[in-house]
Amino acid sequence: MMKAELIQASIGLFVEKGFSATSIQDIVDRVGVTKGSFYYHFKSKEELLMHIQASYIDDLLTRQNQILESGQNAKDKLVKIVELLIRDIEEQGEIGKVYYREIRHLTPENAAVIRHKRAEFRDKIETVVKDGVQSGEFRAGLEPRIATFAILGVTNWSYQWFNPSGTLSVAELACMHTDFILNGMLAEKK
Repeated sequence: MMKAELIQASIGLFVEKGFSATSIQDIVDRVGVTKGSFYYHFKSKEELLMHIQASYIDDLLTRQNQILESGQNAKDKLVKIVELLIRDIEEQGEIGKVYYREIRHLTPENAAVIRHKRAEFRDKIETVVKDGVQSGEFRAGLEPRIATFAILGVTNWSYQWFNPSGTLSVAELACMHTDFILNGMLAEKK
């Protein structure tokens, strides 16, 4: 329980102040415990950040795999992955901001682990796009790698500006993004 509280407090502080400006003292003060409690669970602030990063991407990969194993066609898988990423803004909120903004503070070794997992997530989307091109769902000549980067660019950047409490719902944004992405990718109907 204490570990979860330390993680939540640090996520909030990393969003508010940034990783570099947040001290271990800030984290333990927010939870109301001593530094000893922090060091019982984490060797360093960087280890805590690595835990946050790894937990986040591992969860995304697990949910992505469930979509990929669903037996749906490429279009429906892609729609579900876009929905997964947008819905995550509402469900995960601040952790997504930490995930996207603070990777630069990991050691090179830890950053490489996270980048490898991010590449795995990206590669699986690229495979869905390739499958869609091969099946004729997506237009011939579409470059799967570039389309994948575009999909991730559109969805991931939403963390910077989208407010789930605003006038646009998560479902509406996911629908808009999906429509935008697919109308440029679907094969023409004969």
